[in-house]
Amino acid sequence: MHWNANAIRSYSRSWATMPILILLALTPPLAGAQMPGQQAPGPPPVHAEQTSHGIHVTSGQEVLTITACTDSVIHVVATLEPSMPTAPRPWMLDAQTSCPGAPFVYTQDAKAAILKTARLQVEVNLLRGNLTFQTIRGESLLREGDSVPRTYEPVEVNGETTYHIADRFSPSMEEALYGLGQHQSGMFNYRGATVELGQDNTDIAIPLLISSKGYGLMWNTAAHSYFDNRFPLEMKLTSMAGKSIDYYFLYGQEIDGVLHEYRTLTGHTPMLPKWAYGFFQSKDRYVSLDEIMAIAQRYREQHIPLDAMVQDWFWWKTEGDPIFNANYHDVARDLKTLHQENVHAMISVWGLLDPASDTYKILDAKHLLVPKAHVYDASNPEARDIYWQHLTGQLLAQGWDAFWLDSAEPEEYWPHMGDAILSTRQISIGNGAEYTNVFPFLHTLGVQDHWKKQNPDKRVFLLTRSAFLGQQRVGAAVWSGDVYGTYWGLRHQIPAGLNFALSGYPYWTTDIGGYWPPQGNPLANPAYQELYARWFEYGTFCPIFRTHGHRPQNEIWSYGPVEPILVNYDRLRYRLMPYIYSLAWRVTSNDYTIQRPLVMDWRTDPKTWNLGDEFMFGPSILVSPVLHANVNHRSVYLPAATAWYDFWTGQAFNGQQEMEAKAPIERIPLYVRAGSILPMGPQIEYADEDPAGPIELRIYRGAEGTFDLYEDADDGYQYETGQHSIIPMRWDDHTSTLILGNRQGSFPGMVKQRTFRVVLVAAGHGIGGAVTGTPNAEIHYEGKEIRSTIR
Repeated sequence: MHWNANAIRSYSRSWATMPILILLALTPPLAGAQMPGQQAPGPPPVHAEQTSHGIHVTSGQEVLTITACTDSVIHVVATLEPSMPTAPRPWMLDAQTSCPGAPFVYTQDAKAAILKTARLQVEVNLLRGNLTFQTIRGESLLREGDSVPRTYEPVEVNGETTYHIADRFSPSMEEALYGLGQHQSGMFNYRGATVELGQDNTDIAIPLLISSKGYGLMWNTAAHSYFDNRFPLEMKLTSMAGKSIDYYFLYGQEIDGVLHEYRTLTGHTPMLPKWAYGFFQSKDRYVSLDEIMAIAQRYREQHIPLDAMVQDWFWWKTEGDPIFNANYHDVARDLKTLHQENVHAMISVWGLLDPASDTYKILDAKHLLVPKAHVYDASNPEARDIYWQHLTGQLLAQGWDAFWLDSAEPEEYWPHMGDAILSTRQISIGNGAEYTNVFPFLHTLGVQDHWKKQNPDKRVFLLTRSAFLGQQRVGAAVWSGDVYGTYWGLRHQIPAGLNFALSGYPYWTTDIGGYWPPQGNPLANPAYQELYARWFEYGTFCPIFRTHGHRPQNEIWSYGPVEPILVNYDRLRYRLMPYIYSLAWRVTSNDYTIQRPLVMDWRTDPKTWNLGDEFMFGPSILVSPVLHANVNHRSVYLPAATAWYDFWTGQAFNGQQEMEAKAPIERIPLYVRAGSILPMGPQIEYADEDPAGPIELRIYRGAEGTFDLYEDADDGYQYETGQHSIIPMRWDDHTSTLILGNRQGSFPGMVKQRTFRVVLVAAGHGIGGAVTGTPNAEIHYEGKEIRSTIR
């Protein structure tokens, strides 16, 4: 490569306006390196000054603003067009909530301008304009690259001038990177990888990056984007359209803290109705409510736990209108019959509409469809109103309990096409190239907002196939899409779900057994029966517990010799309901995450950084799914703890070791951390059955422990105004004492007197899913503190 003086001068305009490829050609190969006889062009002068909120920086045509939102959050915006109004970002909470401002100290010398909050330090290099983020103690977190970190390439998209924008960072050698939504590559740690962020079936774009160093970076755009770390020394974030580079730097120290900051920016997660933590029975598809009611009745007759039946697609006469085909009779009456059996009903509703439907015609007449697509424009408030009034609102009024919002990427027409389709269209909110990924957020938010106005006493529950920034503030769970019903498919769901959890979204599930079967009717195939059992075991420990697939039958009794295994795990899920519902409250009140990759709790242990096939289910249970055919054991890593107890045998093991765990077909390896208080309810058949039943408290000795048992009315939003209760529990391992603290709070219908059966877990005692026959102690609790020595 040779550049003469004339060539250098011809590209000496502001580096912030040079095309990306030119800038890369001019960049020296390493910071500080220089090829013989050459000199890289320097940047324009960098000027910085303090503002009331942070730092204002100019470098040629580029204007950079750095805002101290809180002690732990820094907002960075860089643009060539500072006079342009800021594009709407509806996924953000209002500025007063998301970025209230924080005290900071500003210093400057000839080389750098520095902003310091109580927890963070941001430095602007006044020679090159790049940023460095450190803790207040000086520990390095992240820095922009030395050579031309931010670039802008003008492009014409959808008739508008915008930019391909990019920012280049230099991650450290000992750092792992996660999040970014849900992807099917099978990767957990994205170091060395490229990840496309564009909505598609099974592929979800959430541009939140999480580091094992305890920080996060929220790339604040809905544009089609890329994360690129192919060159491990450089981490490049690129968007195909945008007027500015816009991101939030989040510091939590621990990953839970990072996700708390993210949800403070974009919204906290509401409680789901208690039934939504139970078992969902679904398939593609039940053809009538008569069939659904018969299936539900059989579950009840066989005493197999169940909370929800699901009506998949093609119930309609015309897709887009709330009119059922001839297989359906009195829908409202049939739903009432299901409710009398304590079974809830979810129905599939699409944003994709048949042009023959009345709803489509109304939207089309008002120009409220996505151009050249059969989908409503969810970025338009009037379109969301029409969608609710003419479709989902009428279904809610019939008595349906949940909406399955399929095809939420969105897809553009039938047959299915849905690969980042908004990028080539103009939509109501703006250039679709800048809002490519926003549809699922606005779609679910619109349904939730209308639902709460129409029926404020019924908690929202939605299931959808796609997600975006801020969507965790909607009462919506996400499933991983139409994945293969193979061990390959199962193996890929584990890291996909864990990265989704690290993207700030706590409610996720899969099609147990996969959607696409390996053959037309695999149910009698022993190999598929084994796969289904392994997937069902894993699904028991997902935040949402749901079976679905394109199979002629899909009920628990359809799988021959593995049926008893499935029933036992279903019953185990329901015995764990006090634990799961209490964790749901932690999600809402403390921004907790239920399904937790080990790096969340053992961030400084490098052995957890690439461990994407086991996870914690809450603070206590380590889950290691079996992901290969014809095996009866698997390798398990037990991270640091005073001890881990085999859930099935009660045998104790040391922490910080790798071991071979036994895994016969009926057993998923489960280990419980010493110091855990694990509440297990009575054997029930639906989530809110027997609320006054005795609760078994399994104590895993070897460390101090705490647990807050949460209860409320199981539905409605009164919990938001304080109508709930918490029983704080503490285990003193030194004195073998269990302290049940004073009950905090109350709600109408609260069980005032409770029986706790305390079990000190040991080899052969307090094991497996069955009720322990001989507890170590029985405590009768009436809301006042009780201290009990347990032997």
